[in-house]
Amino acid sequence: MTEPQTLAQNRPSLLARLMAGIAEHCPDVTAAPLSDEPTPDEPGHPEYHRRQRATFAFNRWRTAVPHRYREATATHPDVLAWADRAATDIRDAGFLVLTGSIGTGKTHQAYGALRRIAEAGPRRFEMIATTAPDMYGRLRPGGSAHGTEHELKRLCRVPLLLLDDLGTEKLSEWTEEATYRLINERYNQCLPLVVTTNFPVRAAPDETGRPSGPDLVSRLGDRLASRLAQTASIVRLDGPDLRRQLRSAA
Repeated sequence: MTEPQTLAQNRPSLLARLMAGIAEHCPDVTAAPLSDEPTPDEPGHPEYHRRQRATFAFNRWRTAVPHRYREATATHPDVLAWADRAATDIRDAGFLVLTGSIGTGKTHQAYGALRRIAEAGPRRFEMIATTAPDMYGRLRPGGSAHGTEHELKRLCRVPLLLLDDLGTEKLSEWTEEATYRLINERYNQCLPLVVTTNFPVRAAPDETGRPSGPDLVSRLGDRLASRLAQTASIVRLDGPDLRRQLRSAA
């Protein structure tokens, strides 16, 4: 072995000299093992990818939401609990039925629940939001360019569906059949459904034992009402008409 090779082998490496200098001038500093694990702000970390999914889902939510409700957030504890279950696994969430008189914030809470799911960053986020009258209009022959059956299957299979103002439509055998097919299919597939309605699911009985007023049971039938009662989180929103208060304040 030549002398230059021997000197090169015995010469301390640059890293060794650097560590020796640190030890000499900063005796209180100790070296820590280096980690090449990604941080939450770097690709490869679960939180980084959750944030990416949340951004994508939130943009899809805003695209599907009417402009009036783009600032909607859920505040009711039962609505928040339902949304958190749906964000974890939509097939464990069940239905969410928001009842109450006009202007109590049912639609606001419904869109807010879907927003909370989007912001959680689920692995898949697809939603359709429609009013019951608009849905029946699209399901009628000629109401959709794709046909009634295609439209109904789309509503049955979308992961998240919001049906606003259920019960305001004109009742007929056709609307009853279409509603039954939709709710029954989502019930069987364990897919969530968000419903807002001005009617209680079942009205309190009067002195004769009959319902004291209109309810979803009388409008949808016992078969659908039993499914709602079994799988739904029913949230009653009470209070004054918020829209009228806003108009008065303006």
